[in-house]
Amino acid sequence: MNLQEFKWTRQPEKYTVGDDTVTITTSPHTDLWQKTYYHFCNDNAPVLQMETDERFFSFTVKTNFFDSHQRFDQCGVVLYLNHENWLKACIEYENEKFQHLGSVVTNNGYSDWATAEIPVTVKSMWYRLSRREDDYCLECSLDGKTFKQMRICHMAQGSGTIPFGIFACSPEDSSFTAVFTDFSFGECMWKAHDGQQPD
Repeated sequence: MNLQEFKWTRQPEKYTVGDDTVTITTSPHTDLWQKTYYHFCNDNAPVLQMETDERFFSFTVKTNFFDSHQRFDQCGVVLYLNHENWLKACIEYENEKFQHLGSVVTNNGYSDWATAEIPVTVKSMWYRLSRREDDYCLECSLDGKTFKQMRICHMAQGSGTIPFGIFACSPEDSSFTAVFTDFSFGECMWKAHDGQQPD
């Protein structure tokens, strides 16, 4: 992938974009969230994306977050359409014992949050975002080879040309540096459903 084709939505103060590596140093009080449960909107996280009109694809990236240390410090993969429609997958630091591996899907201004607790010793994760028209699959992997499904979802505004890429943020009073490597874009690895036929 040509990382020079990626464009910022809310450019961070500190970052680097090389031939095959991106680093983002987060600023405090940055996040992506809409309304649900917390009753507030926070839409100021830096997002680096490229666009495609491919209707079937998979995008894979490796994240490293060795110095995340404050509650909700996070980095991962994102599909950011606009402030009311987006999805993300990431690991959010929680405390010295565990962190949350999870995903958020925001449709029409309301976010959800699905998580699983994982050890705090995990400091690197691969993500794969796959598209089949306006439906999407999020997967994760510890080694970049064996991927496990996190979520399948529909995006209300996820048809046509869409942006996708990476993000990092620190919702509380914190800052850390996220490192993104091993970018790839290609054939959709999320295969067509082979069970019950559509109505």
